[in-house]
Amino acid sequence: MASSTAILNVPTSVGAIKGLDCQSYVGLRPLVVSVRSFDSVAIKSKTSRRFVVRASETHSGPFKKLGLSDAECEAAVVSGNVPEAPPVPPKPAAPAGTPVVSTLPINRRPRRNRKSPAFRAAFQETTLSPANFVYPLFIHEGEEDTPIGAMPGCYRLGWRHGLVEEVSKARDVGVNSIVLFPKVPDGLKTPTGDEAYNENGLVQRSIRLLKDKFPDLVIYTDVALDPYSSDGHDGIVREDGVILNDETVHQLCKQAVAQARAGADVVSPSDMMDGRVGAIRSALDAEGFHHVSIMSYTAKYASSFYGPFREALDSNPRFGDKKTYQMNPANYREALVETREDEAEGADILLVKPGLPYLDIIRLLRDNSSLPIAAYQVSGEYAMIKAGGVLKMIDEEKVMLESLMCLRRAGADIILTYFALQAAKSLCGEK
Repeated sequence: MASSTAILNVPTSVGAIKGLDCQSYVGLRPLVVSVRSFDSVAIKSKTSRRFVVRASETHSGPFKKLGLSDAECEAAVVSGNVPEAPPVPPKPAAPAGTPVVSTLPINRRPRRNRKSPAFRAAFQETTLSPANFVYPLFIHEGEEDTPIGAMPGCYRLGWRHGLVEEVSKARDVGVNSIVLFPKVPDGLKTPTGDEAYNENGLVQRSIRLLKDKFPDLVIYTDVALDPYSSDGHDGIVREDGVILNDETVHQLCKQAVAQARAGADVVSPSDMMDGRVGAIRSALDAEGFHHVSIMSYTAKYASSFYGPFREALDSNPRFGDKKTYQMNPANYREALVETREDEAEGADILLVKPGLPYLDIIRLLRDNSSLPIAAYQVSGEYAMIKAGGVLKMIDEEKVMLESLMCLRRAGADIILTYFALQAAKSLCGEK
């Protein structure tokens, strides 16, 4: 009988990248994957290897023994004929001049669990992977991608082409969640922000386009009036400068429904109006969008870290500031008030903004809520790391990854970060 051959495609094991199996991510290409940690050298492994197994009648008998049997090996050891092995290595010498001291009388030495890359990886408490990232993307009506001066590496993307290309790049390295921010033409801005719920507006068109090309893409949207307001505020402004709460919430509900109808997976009210989460939940449910989630900007502070973002969208307030609705940076307990309200009103995810300067608030929400916690690493945080890298004052890549790990360690399940694509490439060993 002629021999037969079976070719088995057996995938090799690709090690975890900060707790990540790259092969499980949507859109990842089955190429050579570089696996690394902060402390180890990169190891490259191909995604598959072929093993050829041949069977024929001429080799149907038992396999030929290539060495001693187990019994023979054991008998040799019992008789004293122990096989040779490498000798015990000598104790490494300390440098000349090292003082001779008595061993400290301590039982617990935490450094024992940090003594090698393998130990550090085994006991690492926090992981970081592309699945933790939500990628904020700026869009505009133009065809070209326009650089944002205050945010090196970020662009206002043309919604037809640049946006699709950037999303495709992100998916290739495992980032499958984005959030859209529109740069709205001044001619469409009004005091009541009606363009926010235009069914054929920039955001709604972009959602439909992306869902057509990437059906499994997770799309978050921003629910607020400031990009659409001629006053640049998150709500409707009365003639005396007061931001109207309930009237603004009415507009936000229409905006959220329009986004859900276009295909948004998560609507994200960032306006900080009272009662808006419950009202939006009711509006979505009334229209049959029970499956659409709400990520509430629960603790959004009146921060000075937002400057580059407002330049990107040309959404600076025309007068005053946002301190009557965004939180005081000096306040801690107030975040718990907002947390309890958002939970009671039906929020699915709670967000803290900014991120790194507010790690204590992230931990506060993590310790007091069972809901997923999001952190927004805002434009000012991004710009500072970029500037420090350009000036060679810091190692940009290491600081980027450390800052993201800190947000995760504080308790964030997901991170909105402009570094999403860059960080994901780094985690997957790409440059």
